[in-house]
Amino acid sequence: MRTSPNRLLATVFGAVYLVVGIWGFFVTSGIGFFATEGRNVIVFEVNPLHNIIHLAIGAALLLAGLSNVRAAKAMNSTVGAVYLLVGIVGLFLPGTALNIIALNGAGNVLHLGSAFVLLAVGLSQDRAVAARIA
Repeated sequence: MRTSPNRLLATVFGAVYLVVGIWGFFVTSGIGFFATEGRNVIVFEVNPLHNIIHLAIGAALLLAGLSNVRAAKAMNSTVGAVYLLVGIVGLFLPGTALNIIALNGAGNVLHLGSAFVLLAVGLSQDRAVAARIA
């Protein structure tokens, strides 16, 4: 794992998103599953659905990071692309009934930042290793 930026990133991001997903359940007790305004984990609004999404993404990244370079590279790129979409769409959702994962400005910045890092590493690193595996 120390020689693969993709495995390291997937493992670290996976662990962080798992912790955030678990932490979110401690602060979202008593709010609706699809609440358009959640409660804060630091400055990021979450609701129970958002927590479950964090758990799923964290588990997928962690498993890929602990698995192999090809899986980590694919998962970093996939999650990065999804977060890019969420970050862009999230700019228009706060204050609307469509905001079922309680996105806020800080969350959008985090999603766009995560997208940038995951896509940058997923698409640029470990090319030689991935080519040998393919």
